Amino acid sequence: MSATNPCWLVFGASGYVGRNMVAHLVRQGVHVRAAARRRSSMEAEGWVSVDQVRADALDPVTLAPALEGIEVAFYLVHSMAGGRGFPKRDREAAGNFAQAAAAAGVKRIVYLGGLAPAQADTEHLASRVETGEILRSGSVPVVELRAGIIIGAGSAAFEVMRDLVAHLPIMVTPRWVSVSSPPVALDDLLNDLMELAQRPEAEGKVFETGGPERLTYAAMMSKLAQALGRRKPLIVPVPLLTPKLSSYWMNLVTSVPAPLARALIGGLRHDLYADDTSLRELVPRTCLGFDAAVAAALAAERKVLSGQYWREGAFDLRGYRHDISFYGKRMTQARGCAAPPQGVWKVLEGFAVQGKGYFALTPVWRLRAVVNRWLGSKNPEPRKRTEVFVEGEVFGSWRVHSVQPGVRLTLTSQLRGPGKAGLEIDVAPSTTGGSLITLVLHWHPAGVWGLLYWFLFWPVHAIELYAFLNRLARAATQERMS
Repeated sequence: MSATNPCWLVFGASGYVGRNMVAHLVRQGVHVRAAARRRSSMEAEGWVSVDQVRADALDPVTLAPALEGIEVAFYLVHSMAGGRGFPKRDREAAGNFAQAAAAAGVKRIVYLGGLAPAQADTEHLASRVETGEILRSGSVPVVELRAGIIIGAGSAAFEVMRDLVAHLPIMVTPRWVSVSSPPVALDDLLNDLMELAQRPEAEGKVFETGGPERLTYAAMMSKLAQALGRRKPLIVPVPLLTPKLSSYWMNLVTSVPAPLARALIGGLRHDLYADDTSLRELVPRTCLGFDAAVAAALAAERKVLSGQYWREGAFDLRGYRHDISFYGKRMTQARGCAAPPQGVWKVLEGFAVQGKGYFALTPVWRLRAVVNRWLGSKNPEPRKRTEVFVEGEVFGSWRVHSVQPGVRLTLTSQLRGPGKAGLEIDVAPSTTGGSLITLVLHWHPAGVWGLLYWFLFWPVHAIELYAFLNRLARAATQERMS
């Protein structure tokens, strides 16, 4: 390894482990380059002194710039969130990355895989093992670390359990709740990855890591409920609910992205074991137990706050509540406008005053305000007539969370409901000299009722966004023509 301060790449920096790995390396004084398919996801993290590049392992052309000058590359991507056919995409991505890393002169690849039985007979587990094999088939030395359940805010398994125990005192569950695994704390995992990146004797080897306890999902959920201040749930296993059937049931009770939840549940057929003997000989450490890991996870997520962008899982955007889901639902609509961004922004500020914050379909919003008062909240107030949006001001049903004049307005809803909502309004210049207006409605549900609310009112919200978007674009165009 270089004696100077080398540049390390975190490939997959927008994913759960990736974004935490970037922050961990920065705290250790490492020069980091972060790569992901979407720059907006990285920008939302607010990283300081981190090189950020857009790169996609399925698009080989984007890999060379990301890998240039890199000494160590952490490969932390998988395609499970993309749904069906992810093993094929994982194979192609790993092959492309191994080839590009060799061409760029990378000295080491550190890959995070998953614990698996000797004969991995599910797509999820088999794909994680196969990815490691493909990376090792290249000329760059690879270190693979395999882990099971990760205890940390944003981990798919952790969030599934959180959504269940925070809102369901009684659960009719699939038989996989009796499957056991050695859960590992996020910080322990990140420390292991960093240590392995620096040990020459680790090259070409596969290590396993896990916490000091082996627990079933049922036991973990009971412990997690206690940490969240909830009663221990009554868990009633039903053998007829196979992993495949339970993956559909999961869509109704958790906000974890459906493809990711399906892949996760599909792998829950086997008890998983971690033989960390060789790892602990190389990297001595006493890992946190489950209770301590949960306490650390809840404490850490309280520090994750948003900035100028809507940051996934930000604690303030979830109402500072541990029982509001980490992963949110979103609805996006966009359209072009002949007016320049400055003209659109001027009209937007006028809308906020004239419509008292309702923007469009005022009768619907007024009815919702009546329901809000019925639920015990005070009447929404119209916006004071000001020339600019001010962070923290409240008008109508909204609070201004952040504002970048002429570019982006982020609002959080003040209406009561089974979750927390927000709206992002982006205005960007278009290639034709006009503007592209993008609206993104966010919803972080609180359990089953929050998910039910989202699905029931999805058509209403879609109409509201469409009406607002078109009204704003037309008004800005007319203002430009006058």
